[in-house]
Amino acid sequence: MKKVIATIVGFIVASLTVYIFESLIGHNLFPLPEGANPMDMEWIKNNMDQIPTGAKIFVVIAHFVGIVAGMVVASLISKTSMVPAYIVGGLMLAATIFNVAMLPKELWFSISDIVLAVAGLLLGKSLAKRQLKI
Repeated sequence: MKKVIATIVGFIVASLTVYIFESLIGHNLFPLPEGANPMDMEWIKNNMDQIPTGAKIFVVIAHFVGIVAGMVVASLISKTSMVPAYIVGGLMLAATIFNVAMLPKELWFSISDIVLAVAGLLLGKSLAKRQLKI
């Protein structure tokens, strides 16, 4: 049961971290254009060129930090298994790849988002292993 809770809490922490970096920080530092609706995928698809570069950079940072945070929290709760951390990291990596595939983006954004998500998975794995007591 502890592993299930670790996975759920780790995923929630990862998602909240992405939200904080992407929406609360990124959109406040780099506001979207007037009338933008970041929850409407059609708007995003049709207006990707109007989204500030800084906001896009914060999306990449958010995915990286979210994966790391979620994996570390999952392992802190689990204490004895890397499985919850791997599940959280895998789900977040899959979400990042899905995001890249579904929305038209510049090549630099797509490459950096996937590369940093994989780097986040590797860093998260390393940091999560340090939390285990085995």
